[in-house]
Amino acid sequence: MACCAAVVAVVLAAAVAGAPVEGLGVNWGTLATRRLPPKVMAQLLKDNGFKKVKIFDADETTMMGLAGTGIETMIAVPNDMLAAVAADYRRAKEWVKMNVTKYDYHGGVNIKFVAIGNEPFLTAYNGTYDNVTVPALKNIQRALDEAGHGSAIKATVPVNADVYDSPASNPVPSAGKFRDDVAAVITDMVRFLNHSGAPFSVNIYPFLSLYGNDNFPIDYAFFDGAPPNPVIDNGVNYTNVFDANFDTLVSALDKIGFGSMPVVIGEVGWPTDGDKHATVPYAERFYNGLLKRLAARQGTPLRPHASIEVYLFGLMDEDAKSVAPGNFERHWGIFTFDGRPKFPLDLRGNGRPVMPAGARGVQYLPRRWCVLSPNASTNATAVEENVAYACSRADCTPLGYACSCGALDAAGNASYAFNAYYQAQGQVPLACDFQGLALVTDKDVSRPPCNFTVQVVAESRATAVTTNTTAAESMAPDAAAARLTAAVMAFLLVLVSA
Repeated sequence: MACCAAVVAVVLAAAVAGAPVEGLGVNWGTLATRRLPPKVMAQLLKDNGFKKVKIFDADETTMMGLAGTGIETMIAVPNDMLAAVAADYRRAKEWVKMNVTKYDYHGGVNIKFVAIGNEPFLTAYNGTYDNVTVPALKNIQRALDEAGHGSAIKATVPVNADVYDSPASNPVPSAGKFRDDVAAVITDMVRFLNHSGAPFSVNIYPFLSLYGNDNFPIDYAFFDGAPPNPVIDNGVNYTNVFDANFDTLVSALDKIGFGSMPVVIGEVGWPTDGDKHATVPYAERFYNGLLKRLAARQGTPLRPHASIEVYLFGLMDEDAKSVAPGNFERHWGIFTFDGRPKFPLDLRGNGRPVMPAGARGVQYLPRRWCVLSPNASTNATAVEENVAYACSRADCTPLGYACSCGALDAAGNASYAFNAYYQAQGQVPLACDFQGLALVTDKDVSRPPCNFTVQVVAESRATAVTTNTTAAESMAPDAAAARLTAAVMAFLLVLVSA
Protein backbone atom coordinates (compact mmCIF):
# COMPACT_ATOMS: atom_id res chain seq x y z
CA MET A 1 0.00 0.00 0.00
CA ALA A 2 2.82 2.40 0.84
CA CYS A 3 4.34 1.81 -2.59
CA CYS A 4 1.02 2.45 -4.31
CA ALA A 5 0.52 5.64 -2.31
CA ALA A 6 3.94 6.88 -3.40
CA VAL A 7 3.13 6.18 -7.05
CA VAL A 8 -0.19 8.01 -6.75
CA ALA A 9 1.58 10.99 -5.17
CA VAL A 10 4.01 11.20 -8.07
CA VAL A 11 1.21 10.94 -10.65
CA LEU A 12 -0.82 13.64 -8.90
CA ALA A 13 2.21 15.90 -8.68
CA ALA A 14 2.85 15.51 -12.40
CA ALA A 15 -0.80 16.22 -13.17
CA VAL A 16 -0.77 19.38 -11.08
CA ALA A 17 2.51 20.66 -12.46
CA GLY A 18 1.93 20.18 -16.17
CA ALA A 19 4.07 22.50 -18.26
CA PRO A 20 4.51 25.90 -16.59
CA VAL A 21 4.46 29.16 -18.49
CA GLU A 22 7.29 29.28 -21.02
CA GLY A 23 10.38 30.93 -19.60
CA LEU A 24 9.18 30.67 -16.00
CA GLY A 25 11.73 30.14 -13.25
CA VAL A 26 11.93 30.67 -9.51
CA ASN A 27 14.44 32.01 -6.98
CA TRP A 28 15.66 29.50 -4.41
CA GLY A 29 17.01 31.31 -1.37
CA THR A 30 18.62 29.48 1.54
CA LEU A 31 18.64 32.03 4.39
CA ALA A 32 16.77 29.84 6.86
CA THR A 33 17.61 28.61 10.34
CA ARG A 34 16.70 25.07 9.31
CA ARG A 35 16.69 24.03 5.68
CA LEU A 36 15.06 21.16 3.86
CA PRO A 37 17.59 18.81 2.22
CA PRO A 38 18.60 20.07 -1.25
CA LYS A 39 17.35 16.89 -2.93
CA VAL A 40 13.90 17.47 -1.42
CA MET A 41 13.98 21.03 -2.73
CA ALA A 42 15.12 19.95 -6.17
CA GLN A 43 12.30 17.41 -6.29
CA LEU A 44 9.86 20.17 -5.34
CA LEU A 45 11.05 22.15 -8.35
CA LYS A 46 10.64 19.14 -10.63
CA ASP A 47 7.21 18.19 -9.26
CA ASN A 48 5.97 21.67 -10.13
CA GLY A 49 7.51 21.67 -13.57
CA PHE A 50 10.05 24.43 -12.98
CA LYS A 51 12.78 24.21 -15.61
CA LYS A 52 14.71 27.27 -14.46
CA VAL A 53 16.04 28.25 -11.04
CA LYS A 54 18.09 31.15 -9.70
CA ILE A 55 20.27 30.81 -6.60
CA PHE A 56 22.35 33.42 -4.81
CA ASP A 57 25.72 31.67 -4.63
CA ALA A 58 27.14 28.36 -5.77
CA ASP A 59 26.86 26.48 -2.48
CA GLU A 60 28.07 22.92 -2.95
CA THR A 61 25.15 21.25 -1.16
CA THR A 62 22.65 23.22 -3.23
CA MET A 63 24.52 22.44 -6.44
CA MET A 64 24.61 18.73 -5.66
CA GLY A 65 20.87 18.86 -5.08
CA LEU A 66 20.43 20.28 -8.59
CA ALA A 67 22.86 17.83 -10.20
CA GLY A 68 21.16 15.50 -12.62
CA THR A 69 17.86 17.40 -12.71
CA GLY A 70 18.50 19.22 -15.98
CA ILE A 71 17.06 22.40 -14.48
CA GLU A 72 18.63 25.52 -16.01
CA THR A 73 20.45 27.27 -13.19
CA MET A 74 21.62 30.82 -12.56
CA ILE A 75 24.42 30.77 -9.98
CA ALA A 76 26.00 33.87 -8.46
CA VAL A 77 29.20 35.55 -7.40
CA PRO A 78 28.18 37.18 -4.07
CA ASN A 79 28.59 40.92 -3.58
CA ASP A 80 31.36 40.45 -1.03
CA MET A 81 33.51 38.73 -3.67
CA LEU A 82 33.13 41.33 -6.41
CA ALA A 83 36.15 43.42 -5.45
CA ALA A 84 38.48 40.42 -5.37
CA VAL A 85 37.24 39.01 -8.68
CA ALA A 86 37.45 42.45 -10.28
CA ALA A 87 41.00 43.11 -9.12
CA ASP A 88 42.55 39.72 -9.89
CA TYR A 89 41.74 37.71 -13.01
CA ARG A 90 43.27 34.65 -11.36
CA ARG A 91 40.52 34.81 -8.74
CA ALA A 92 37.92 34.89 -11.50
CA LYS A 93 39.50 31.84 -13.18
CA GLU A 94 39.58 29.98 -9.89
CA TRP A 95 35.95 30.85 -9.16
CA VAL A 96 34.86 29.54 -12.56
CA LYS A 97 36.91 26.38 -12.08
CA MET A 98 35.42 25.65 -8.64
CA ASN A 99 31.83 26.68 -9.34
CA VAL A 100 31.24 26.07 -13.03
CA THR A 101 33.75 23.61 -14.48
CA LYS A 102 33.40 21.40 -11.40
CA TYR A 103 29.77 20.66 -12.33
CA ASP A 104 30.30 20.38 -16.09
CA TYR A 105 29.86 16.65 -16.52
CA HIS A 106 27.14 14.24 -17.61
CA GLY A 107 24.57 14.37 -14.83
CA GLY A 108 26.02 17.62 -13.47
CA VAL A 109 24.38 21.02 -13.10
CA ASN A 110 22.87 22.73 -16.13
CA ILE A 111 24.32 26.20 -15.54
CA LYS A 112 23.02 28.88 -17.91
CA PHE A 113 23.88 32.18 -16.22
CA VAL A 114 26.34 33.53 -13.68
CA ALA A 115 24.94 36.49 -11.76
CA ILE A 116 27.58 39.06 -10.88
CA GLY A 117 26.45 40.18 -7.45
CA ASN A 118 22.89 40.93 -6.47
CA GLU A 119 21.58 44.45 -7.00
CA PRO A 120 25.10 45.92 -6.63
CA PHE A 121 24.02 49.42 -7.70
CA LEU A 122 21.32 49.67 -5.04
CA THR A 123 21.23 53.19 -3.63
CA ALA A 124 21.42 51.77 -0.10
CA TYR A 125 24.97 50.54 -0.83
CA ASN A 126 26.17 54.13 -1.36
CA GLY A 127 28.34 53.23 -4.33
CA THR A 128 30.24 50.41 -2.59
CA TYR A 129 30.17 48.16 -5.66
CA ASP A 130 29.86 50.74 -8.44
CA ASN A 131 33.49 50.54 -9.55
CA VAL A 132 34.02 46.79 -9.19
CA THR A 133 30.87 45.27 -10.68
CA VAL A 134 31.65 45.73 -14.37
CA PRO A 135 35.32 44.66 -14.04
CA ALA A 136 34.09 41.56 -12.19
CA LEU A 137 31.56 40.93 -14.95
CA LYS A 138 34.25 41.15 -17.62
CA ASN A 139 36.67 38.91 -15.74
CA ILE A 140 34.09 36.20 -15.09
CA GLN A 141 32.89 36.19 -18.71
CA ARG A 142 36.50 36.03 -19.91
CA ALA A 143 37.15 33.10 -17.56
CA LEU A 144 34.01 31.35 -18.82
CA ASP A 145 35.13 31.88 -22.41
CA GLU A 146 38.66 30.60 -21.81
CA ALA A 147 37.34 27.53 -19.97
CA GLY A 148 35.14 26.66 -22.94
CA HIS A 149 31.83 27.57 -21.29
CA GLY A 150 31.26 30.99 -22.83
CA SER A 151 28.99 29.96 -25.69
CA ALA A 152 26.51 28.30 -23.32
CA ILE A 153 26.93 30.26 -20.08
CA LYS A 154 26.62 34.04 -19.86
CA ALA A 155 27.47 36.40 -17.03
CA THR A 156 24.94 39.12 -16.23
CA VAL A 157 24.22 41.58 -13.41
CA PRO A 158 20.84 41.46 -11.62
CA VAL A 159 19.99 45.09 -10.87
CA ASN A 160 17.28 46.67 -8.78
CA ALA A 161 14.70 48.80 -10.56
CA ASP A 162 16.07 51.82 -8.72
CA VAL A 163 18.84 52.15 -11.34
CA TYR A 164 16.38 53.89 -13.67
CA ASP A 165 13.56 56.41 -13.31
CA SER A 166 11.68 59.15 -15.07
CA PRO A 167 12.20 62.85 -14.27
CA ALA A 168 9.75 64.40 -11.81
CA SER A 169 8.79 66.89 -14.50
CA ASN A 170 7.68 64.10 -16.85
CA PRO A 171 6.99 60.90 -14.85
CA VAL A 172 6.04 58.59 -17.70
CA PRO A 173 7.69 55.41 -19.04
CA SER A 174 8.83 56.97 -22.31
CA ALA A 175 10.96 59.43 -20.34
CA GLY A 176 12.86 56.65 -18.60
CA LYS A 177 16.59 57.10 -18.08
CA PHE A 178 19.31 55.54 -15.96
CA ARG A 179 20.09 57.14 -12.61
CA ASP A 180 22.62 59.94 -13.03
CA ASP A 181 25.16 58.56 -10.55
CA VAL A 182 25.38 55.16 -12.28
CA ALA A 183 24.49 56.04 -15.88
CA ALA A 184 28.07 55.78 -17.16
CA VAL A 185 28.68 52.46 -15.38
CA ILE A 186 25.38 51.00 -16.56
CA THR A 187 26.11 52.09 -20.14
CA ASP A 188 29.49 50.34 -20.02
CA MET A 189 27.82 47.25 -18.57
CA VAL A 190 25.10 47.18 -21.23
CA ARG A 191 27.64 47.50 -24.03
CA PHE A 192 29.51 44.51 -22.65
CA LEU A 193 26.34 42.45 -22.15
CA ASN A 194 25.35 43.16 -25.74
CA HIS A 195 28.81 42.14 -26.97
CA SER A 196 28.79 38.87 -25.00
CA GLY A 197 25.21 37.99 -25.88
CA ALA A 198 23.89 38.20 -22.32
CA PRO A 199 20.54 39.69 -21.30
CA PHE A 200 19.87 42.64 -19.01
CA SER A 201 18.52 41.35 -15.68
CA VAL A 202 16.26 43.43 -13.44
CA ASN A 203 14.24 42.87 -10.26
CA ILE A 204 10.78 44.46 -10.24
CA TYR A 205 8.57 44.57 -7.14
CA PRO A 206 5.10 46.14 -7.48
CA PHE A 207 4.53 45.32 -3.79
CA LEU A 208 7.14 47.90 -2.79
CA SER A 209 5.08 50.61 -4.46
CA LEU A 210 2.36 49.92 -1.88
CA TYR A 211 4.64 49.36 1.09
CA GLY A 212 4.71 52.43 3.26
CA ASN A 213 2.70 54.50 0.78
CA ASP A 214 -0.99 54.65 1.67
CA ASN A 215 -1.60 57.08 -1.19
CA PHE A 216 -0.57 54.60 -3.88
CA PRO A 217 -3.67 53.31 -5.76
CA ILE A 218 -3.83 49.66 -4.74
CA ASP A 219 -5.32 48.37 -8.01
CA TYR A 220 -2.33 49.78 -9.89
CA ALA A 221 -0.13 47.15 -8.18
CA PHE A 222 -2.09 44.30 -9.79
CA PHE A 223 -2.97 43.22 -13.32
CA ASP A 224 -6.75 42.93 -13.01
CA GLY A 225 -7.60 46.31 -11.54
CA ALA A 226 -8.94 49.48 -13.06
CA PRO A 227 -7.17 52.38 -11.36
CA PRO A 228 -9.21 55.58 -11.63
CA ASN A 229 -6.24 57.55 -12.96
CA PRO A 230 -4.03 55.40 -15.21
CA VAL A 231 -0.71 56.75 -16.39
CA ILE A 232 -1.18 58.09 -19.92
CA ASP A 233 1.95 58.22 -22.05
CA ASN A 234 1.79 59.15 -25.74
CA GLY A 235 -1.73 57.80 -25.98
CA VAL A 236 -0.95 54.57 -24.10
CA ASN A 237 -2.83 53.84 -20.87
CA TYR A 238 -0.68 52.14 -18.25
CA THR A 239 -3.03 50.39 -15.82
CA ASN A 240 -0.43 48.54 -13.74
CA VAL A 241 2.93 49.43 -12.26
CA PHE A 242 4.70 46.35 -13.66
CA ASP A 243 4.17 47.45 -17.27
CA ALA A 244 5.11 51.03 -16.44
CA ASN A 245 8.27 49.93 -14.65
CA PHE A 246 9.35 47.53 -17.39
CA ASP A 247 8.78 50.09 -20.14
CA THR A 248 10.68 52.74 -18.18
CA LEU A 249 13.65 50.37 -18.39
CA VAL A 250 13.09 49.78 -22.11
CA SER A 251 13.10 53.55 -22.66
CA ALA A 252 16.28 53.94 -20.62
CA LEU A 253 17.97 51.23 -22.70
CA ASP A 254 16.77 52.88 -25.89
CA LYS A 255 18.30 56.20 -24.86
CA ILE A 256 21.76 54.60 -24.73
CA GLY A 257 21.26 52.78 -28.03
CA PHE A 258 20.12 49.33 -26.87
CA GLY A 259 16.34 49.51 -27.01
CA SER A 260 15.97 45.95 -28.26
CA MET A 261 18.24 44.29 -25.67
CA PRO A 262 16.70 41.12 -24.15
CA VAL A 263 15.48 41.66 -20.58
CA VAL A 264 15.15 38.97 -17.93
CA ILE A 265 13.04 39.61 -14.83
CA GLY A 266 15.36 38.20 -12.18
CA GLU A 267 12.92 38.65 -9.31
CA VAL A 268 9.21 39.44 -9.09
CA GLY A 269 6.78 38.38 -6.41
CA TRP A 270 4.50 39.24 -3.51
CA PRO A 271 5.02 38.46 0.20
CA THR A 272 2.33 36.88 2.38
CA ASP A 273 3.07 38.22 5.87
CA GLY A 274 4.93 40.99 7.68
CA ASP A 275 2.84 43.95 6.47
CA LYS A 276 -0.81 44.88 6.06
CA HIS A 277 -0.48 44.49 2.28
CA ALA A 278 1.57 41.30 2.52
CA THR A 279 -1.29 38.80 2.56
CA VAL A 280 -2.12 35.47 0.95
CA PRO A 281 -5.13 36.87 -1.00
CA TYR A 282 -3.04 39.69 -2.46
CA ALA A 283 -0.21 37.31 -3.35
CA GLU A 284 -2.63 34.95 -5.08
CA ARG A 285 -4.17 37.84 -6.99
CA PHE A 286 -0.79 39.16 -8.09
CA TYR A 287 0.66 35.83 -9.22
CA ASN A 288 -2.44 34.70 -11.06
CA GLY A 289 -2.56 37.98 -12.95
CA LEU A 290 1.14 37.80 -13.79
CA LEU A 291 1.04 34.19 -14.95
CA LYS A 292 -2.01 34.73 -17.16
CA ARG A 293 -0.21 37.59 -18.92
CA LEU A 294 2.97 35.57 -19.36
CA ALA A 295 1.05 32.60 -20.76
CA ALA A 296 -0.74 34.85 -23.24
CA ARG A 297 2.54 36.54 -24.24
CA GLN A 298 0.83 39.84 -23.70
CA GLY A 299 4.07 41.72 -23.23
CA THR A 300 4.03 45.44 -22.46
CA PRO A 301 3.09 48.48 -24.56
CA LEU A 302 6.70 48.98 -25.70
CA ARG A 303 7.27 45.25 -26.19
CA PRO A 304 3.90 43.82 -27.20
CA HIS A 305 3.52 40.04 -27.49
CA ALA A 306 6.99 39.53 -26.05
CA SER A 307 7.92 36.28 -24.33
CA ILE A 308 9.63 37.41 -21.12
CA GLU A 309 11.84 35.15 -19.02
CA VAL A 310 10.70 35.59 -15.41
CA TYR A 311 11.98 34.22 -12.10
CA LEU A 312 9.37 34.27 -9.33
CA PHE A 313 10.53 35.41 -5.92
CA GLY A 314 10.63 33.17 -4.20
CA LEU A 315 10.35 29.47 -3.68
CA MET A 316 10.32 29.25 0.14
CA ASP A 317 10.01 31.53 3.15
CA GLU A 318 13.41 32.36 4.70
CA ASP A 319 13.28 33.05 8.42
CA ALA A 320 16.90 34.22 8.68
CA LYS A 321 16.76 37.03 6.11
CA SER A 322 17.50 40.56 7.20
CA VAL A 323 14.38 42.56 7.99
CA ALA A 324 16.06 45.89 7.29
CA PRO A 325 13.81 46.47 4.23
CA GLY A 326 10.73 45.41 6.25
CA ASN A 327 9.29 42.47 8.18
CA PHE A 328 7.84 41.09 4.95
CA GLU A 329 11.35 40.06 3.80
CA ARG A 330 11.01 36.65 5.45
CA HIS A 331 7.71 35.81 3.76
CA TRP A 332 8.22 35.93 -0.02
CA GLY A 333 7.81 32.19 -0.57
CA ILE A 334 5.04 30.65 -2.62
CA PHE A 335 5.72 27.71 -0.30
CA THR A 336 6.04 27.71 3.48
CA PHE A 337 9.33 26.91 5.21
CA ASP A 338 8.47 23.20 5.05
CA GLY A 339 7.38 23.11 1.42
CA ARG A 340 3.60 23.43 1.72
CA PRO A 341 1.89 25.59 -0.94
CA LYS A 342 0.31 28.72 0.52
CA PHE A 343 -2.43 29.29 -2.03
CA PRO A 344 -3.82 27.99 -5.34
CA LEU A 345 -1.45 28.85 -8.17
CA ASP A 346 -1.83 27.66 -11.73
CA LEU A 347 1.74 27.76 -13.00
CA ARG A 348 0.46 27.11 -16.52
CA GLY A 349 -1.23 30.51 -16.50
CA ASN A 350 -4.76 29.24 -17.12
CA GLY A 351 -6.10 30.74 -13.90
CA ARG A 352 -7.45 27.46 -12.55
CA PRO A 353 -7.69 27.14 -8.73
CA VAL A 354 -5.12 24.34 -8.44
CA MET A 355 -2.63 23.92 -5.63
CA PRO A 356 1.05 23.49 -6.50
CA ALA A 357 2.60 20.17 -5.52
CA GLY A 358 4.04 20.25 -2.01
CA ALA A 359 7.43 18.97 -0.91
CA ARG A 360 7.69 15.21 -0.43
CA GLY A 361 9.69 13.33 2.16
CA VAL A 362 9.73 16.16 4.71
CA GLN A 363 10.64 15.02 8.21
CA TYR A 364 9.51 17.01 11.23
CA LEU A 365 10.71 17.38 14.78
CA PRO A 366 8.36 15.90 17.43
CA ARG A 367 4.98 17.61 17.81
CA ARG A 368 5.77 19.77 20.80
CA TRP A 369 5.85 23.48 21.47
CA CYS A 370 7.48 25.88 23.92
CA VAL A 371 5.07 28.28 25.64
CA LEU A 372 4.96 30.83 28.43
CA SER A 373 4.40 29.18 31.80
CA PRO A 374 1.12 30.14 33.52
CA ASN A 375 3.20 31.10 36.55
CA ALA A 376 5.26 33.66 34.64
CA SER A 377 2.69 36.45 34.45
CA THR A 378 3.86 38.07 37.69
CA ASN A 379 7.36 38.75 36.34
CA ALA A 380 6.74 41.08 33.41
CA THR A 381 10.28 42.46 33.27
CA ALA A 382 11.87 39.02 33.01
CA VAL A 383 9.34 38.02 30.36
CA GLU A 384 10.11 41.15 28.36
CA GLU A 385 13.87 40.52 28.47
CA ASN A 386 13.53 36.89 27.44
CA VAL A 387 11.11 37.66 24.63
CA ALA A 388 13.58 40.22 23.32
CA TYR A 389 16.33 37.60 23.47
CA ALA A 390 14.22 34.99 21.65
CA CYS A 391 13.17 37.40 18.91
CA SER A 392 16.73 38.57 18.31
CA ARG A 393 17.58 34.97 17.38
CA ALA A 394 14.38 33.70 15.78
CA ASP A 395 11.62 35.02 13.53
CA CYS A 396 8.94 37.06 15.31
CA THR A 397 7.83 39.09 12.29
CA PRO A 398 4.32 37.51 12.20
CA LEU A 399 3.62 39.34 15.48
CA GLY A 400 3.60 42.74 13.80
CA TYR A 401 0.60 44.98 13.28
CA ALA A 402 -1.88 43.53 10.75
CA CYS A 403 0.26 40.39 10.42
CA SER A 404 -0.85 36.77 10.82
CA CYS A 405 -0.20 36.71 14.58
CA GLY A 406 -0.80 40.39 15.28
CA ALA A 407 -3.99 39.74 17.27
CA LEU A 408 -2.36 37.65 20.02
CA ASP A 409 -2.48 38.90 23.58
CA ALA A 410 0.65 39.52 25.66
CA ALA A 411 0.92 35.91 26.80
CA GLY A 412 0.41 34.70 23.24
CA ASN A 413 3.16 37.00 22.00
CA ALA A 414 5.58 35.58 24.56
CA SER A 415 4.64 31.99 23.74
CA TYR A 416 5.10 32.63 20.03
CA ALA A 417 8.55 34.12 20.60
CA PHE A 418 9.64 31.30 22.90
CA ASN A 419 8.43 28.65 20.46
CA ALA A 420 10.09 30.32 17.47
CA TYR A 421 13.43 30.18 19.28
CA TYR A 422 12.84 26.63 20.56
CA GLN A 423 12.09 25.33 17.06
CA ALA A 424 15.01 27.20 15.47
CA GLN A 425 17.31 25.51 17.99
CA GLY A 426 16.02 22.06 17.07
CA GLN A 427 13.91 21.64 20.23
CA VAL A 428 16.91 21.09 22.50
CA PRO A 429 15.61 21.16 26.11
CA LEU A 430 17.69 24.15 27.16
CA ALA A 431 16.05 26.24 24.42
CA CYS A 432 12.76 26.18 26.34
CA ASP A 433 13.84 27.46 29.71
CA PHE A 434 14.02 31.25 29.58
CA GLN A 435 14.94 31.52 33.26
CA GLY A 436 12.12 29.18 34.23
CA LEU A 437 9.46 31.22 32.42
CA ALA A 438 8.65 28.62 29.75
CA LEU A 439 7.55 25.01 29.50
CA VAL A 440 7.15 22.38 26.77
CA THR A 441 3.69 21.17 25.80
CA ASP A 442 2.40 18.56 23.35
CA LYS A 443 -0.78 20.58 22.77
CA ASP A 444 -0.86 22.60 19.56
CA VAL A 445 -1.32 26.19 20.70
CA SER A 446 -1.83 27.65 17.22
CA ARG A 447 -4.61 30.23 16.94
CA PRO A 448 -5.60 30.55 13.27
CA PRO A 449 -4.52 32.42 11.29
CA CYS A 450 -1.49 32.36 13.61
CA ASN A 451 0.48 29.14 13.24
CA PHE A 452 2.88 28.00 15.96
CA THR A 453 5.29 25.96 13.88
CA VAL A 454 7.00 22.65 14.44
CA GLN A 455 10.29 22.80 12.58
CA VAL A 456 11.75 20.33 10.13
CA VAL A 457 14.54 17.85 10.69
CA ALA A 458 17.49 19.47 9.00
CA GLU A 459 20.98 20.71 9.56
CA SER A 460 20.53 23.64 11.92
CA ARG A 461 22.05 27.01 11.08
CA ALA A 462 20.75 28.62 14.26
CA THR A 463 23.02 30.17 16.83
CA ALA A 464 24.15 27.97 19.70
CA VAL A 465 22.08 27.88 22.87
CA THR A 466 23.75 29.86 25.62
CA THR A 467 23.73 29.17 29.34
CA ASN A 468 24.10 32.75 30.55
CA THR A 469 22.33 33.51 33.81
CA THR A 470 20.18 36.26 32.33
CA ALA A 471 18.85 37.04 28.91
CA ALA A 472 20.17 40.59 29.15
CA GLU A 473 23.72 39.34 29.64
CA SER A 474 23.35 37.00 26.66
CA MET A 475 22.30 39.87 24.43
CA ALA A 476 25.07 42.24 25.42
CA PRO A 477 27.91 40.92 23.18
CA ASP A 478 26.08 41.46 19.91
CA ALA A 479 23.64 44.18 20.95
CA ALA A 480 20.69 41.97 20.07
CA ALA A 481 18.19 44.28 21.72
CA ALA A 482 19.24 47.13 19.46
CA ARG A 483 18.37 45.06 16.39
CA LEU A 484 14.80 44.24 17.41
CA THR A 485 12.32 44.64 14.59
CA ALA A 486 9.36 46.96 14.71
CA ALA A 487 7.14 43.93 15.25
CA VAL A 488 9.05 42.92 18.37
CA MET A 489 8.97 46.42 19.80
CA ALA A 490 5.23 46.64 19.20
CA PHE A 491 4.36 43.61 21.25
CA LEU A 492 6.91 44.46 23.95
CA LEU A 493 4.86 47.60 24.54
CA VAL A 494 1.82 45.37 24.95
CA LEU A 495 3.68 43.34 27.55
CA VAL A 496 4.72 46.43 29.47
CA SER A 497 1.19 47.78 29.56
CA ALA A 498 -0.45 44.45 30.39
